[in-house]
Amino acid sequence: MDPVGLFPLDESARSGRGAKAGGGVSAPPAAPGSVDGFGAVDRDAPLAVRMRPRSLDELVGQDHLLAPGAPLRQLVGGATPMSVILWGPPGSGKTTIAHLVAGATDRRFVAMSALNAGVKDVRAVIDTARRERRAGGRPTVLFIDEVHRFSKTQQDSLLAAVEDRTVTLLAATTENPYFSVISPLLSRCVLLTLQPLTDDAVRGLIRRALADERGLAGQVRLEPAAEDHLVRLAGGDVRKALTALEAAAASAAAQGRAEIDLGTAEQAVDVAALRYDRNGDAHYDVVSAFIKSMRGSDVDAALHWLARMLVAGEDARFIARRMVIFASEDIGMADPTALTVATAAAHAVEYVGLPEAQLNLAQAVIHLATAPKSNAVVTAIGAAIADVRAGRGGPVPRHLRDAHYQGSRGLGHGVGYAYPHDDPRGVVTQQYAPDDLVGVEYYRPSEHGGERAVAQRLPRLRRIVRGTVSDPPADAIPDPARLSNGASTGKVDGMDGLAGKEGA
Repeated sequence: MDPVGLFPLDESARSGRGAKAGGGVSAPPAAPGSVDGFGAVDRDAPLAVRMRPRSLDELVGQDHLLAPGAPLRQLVGGATPMSVILWGPPGSGKTTIAHLVAGATDRRFVAMSALNAGVKDVRAVIDTARRERRAGGRPTVLFIDEVHRFSKTQQDSLLAAVEDRTVTLLAATTENPYFSVISPLLSRCVLLTLQPLTDDAVRGLIRRALADERGLAGQVRLEPAAEDHLVRLAGGDVRKALTALEAAAASAAAQGRAEIDLGTAEQAVDVAALRYDRNGDAHYDVVSAFIKSMRGSDVDAALHWLARMLVAGEDARFIARRMVIFASEDIGMADPTALTVATAAAHAVEYVGLPEAQLNLAQAVIHLATAPKSNAVVTAIGAAIADVRAGRGGPVPRHLRDAHYQGSRGLGHGVGYAYPHDDPRGVVTQQYAPDDLVGVEYYRPSEHGGERAVAQRLPRLRRIVRGTVSDPPADAIPDPARLSNGASTGKVDGMDGLAGKEGA
């Protein structure tokens, strides 16, 4: 049957490579310049298509998957009919691997896209594969691009065929398969994670395209500054880099020039070159400015630095990680929801991906920049760690030790422990710290935001725990909802002062 969309297969692919198992005629030779199983690549095809690797030896950037005997080599070589899910960002080589699988071995290859295929199409492929298998014909490899777009029902339709190897599934996704692929299907497949290409890998592929006969065949030169711009613009996506290179080459040709300078590259892709090197000083300078702007509550500046990083191709996961750290380092208990917001944004980056996740990042930046600030969490854990490293802190008091195992009571473990919930106040006088740290105070809350309520409640808690008051008044532990400043909801009447250390 004809495949559904995505890849045009020529007649040689439909009839198979060589003789069929059990007899048959040889297939016509593949068209010159084609990958067996796919149509010939025309000279006017996009540069990224013309430069697609013809063998695993030309594949760049996935060294962790290319070792001898690695699953990727087994998949392409057909040594083991394993089903595989390829997970990686755009331009990392998922479709290229599908081409290599299609052309490497004597297998029937069917390709479809989850964008325009449904359960009916999947079942048709499976039925044909089953008939071929029963007749002693070639095994079938089913490639599904954007498999995360399949519904649960559509993914369910693959389970039985993958389980009994009626088809060998090769699926590609840009989204985290642990969220986008159903668990039964994921458990039946080997998950291969493709990494974004490094800047050096992208640079090497740009230079290969400039010189290779399949590419620009040395007809145009690329200035170093323009090359750097294209590498930054790609952000690890080689398809994006080659598309930009092709546009820049066309722009240079239209001007009658044989060299692509920075201005031509900028004009061709309509993106100004940014002073941002993901591995250099500018990287750390921009990130530092981003953190300091949020710490200083300048939401507009923080959004600018976020935008600069995103446009320059910075890894969104790196940005999200910095925001999660910031939420505890510079906000903490002044707004406890900040950590939830930052963590949710980091999850969105993994679950949704760019470009859509830039909205989640922007929302989180606005929340973090406008939240009340406190570095009390940092100073508290820092002081506690310093004491531990200095050797302070004796043995665990006997009444706090584990008393659940036989014989523990005979050792005095748990004896004298007061259960806080037995007291109407929910807090009792009791020693919790080691003997040499009794009375030490690590956490010193600020008066900012929600931490103001903690600052009012904490001294009373400490007095009860340490036994410095015999009978605290009924409102010793006030209900935060009764506080007039609204701190219990994270609101504050005024941002009177900023907390935070210097430096990102």
